[in-house]
Amino acid sequence: MKTPFSRFWAHSAGAAEAFPGVYPLTIYFDGACPLCLAEMTNLQLRNVAGLLRFEDASRPDFKAYPPGTDRPALMALLHVQCADGRVLRGAEAFRLIYAGARLRGLARLISAPGLRQLVDWVYPFVARNRYRIPRSVAHLVLETTLRRAAQRRAGASACASGQCEVPPASTPNTLPKE
Repeated sequence: MKTPFSRFWAHSAGAAEAFPGVYPLTIYFDGACPLCLAEMTNLQLRNVAGLLRFEDASRPDFKAYPPGTDRPALMALLHVQCADGRVLRGAEAFRLIYAGARLRGLARLISAPGLRQLVDWVYPFVARNRYRIPRSVAHLVLETTLRRAAQRRAGASACASGQCEVPPASTPNTLPKE
């Protein structure tokens, strides 16, 4: 069965070549959510090709809403805006994010028939209840094992101060240079 990602999985080049018009991909996330922030930090570390841009839509001064969205929509589900202007949300957005972060296996897994439908159904539930997930669980899952894996992927100097942070609002859509 073919999925929208079929040509990517068979493609030997990177995500940018496999998905023309998608990258760079701007991610709109809830930086006030510990789980969300931890995942975005890990993705920043894995963003060695520079295909992903990060926008914390929870900032009080945030006004750069993608077309057809507003603050409540961005706070309800993760959204992305493709280079060609398309806006996607939820699990479909994660598939493109993971492909751009060189997590092809994970993108492939959540795109598999059957599992794709499960992820599409489960993600909105997780998003609605993300503040109920204990901070300790986010720390254990995203800030220890997965963070170390992301740091290994990015290189030992990925977080110069030992602390990885979302870029400040004064430098939107940019990542710290090594």
